[in-house]
Amino acid sequence: MKTSEGTTGRTFVIRLEDGDIVPNCIEDFAQQQGVRTGYVVIVGGLCGGEVVVGPRRSDQMPPDPMVLPLDGAHEVSGVGVLAPDENGRPVLHLHAALGRSGQTLTGCLRRGVRTWIVGEAVLQEVAGVQAQRIRDAATGFGLLRVGG
Repeated sequence: MKTSEGTTGRTFVIRLEDGDIVPNCIEDFAQQQGVRTGYVVIVGGLCGGEVVVGPRRSDQMPPDPMVLPLDGAHEVSGVGVLAPDENGRPVLHLHAALGRSGQTLTGCLRRGVRTWIVGEAVLQEVAGVQAQRIRDAATGFGLLRVGG
């Protein structure tokens, strides 16, 4: 385990509007506000796009992602970690549980998922930490690197 200690920075309450693409709009907002590192909690409705629900085989590198379409409006409850990539751009790694008609889908929101009517998010900045998303050659993932 590697760690980096920081302090609580600014807190933003964000209303996502119908059609906003998640997590892109949160990443864009963080960039505009100069937020490099933080965490996000989101609730509301989402629809469309795809959710990454795991690798096809756990022993294969790089992983072949399994994706499922998000057909119709779903309730959402999610949390994510925001950290800059190699170019300093904030990247949000956001996992969520999405529910519709008694069924739950859980996964990583990265592929064009849109807000359905309204989404509510809280972005909490974490200041003074050393954290960055670095592309891992074996997996192809932008993995979080913390500490010096």
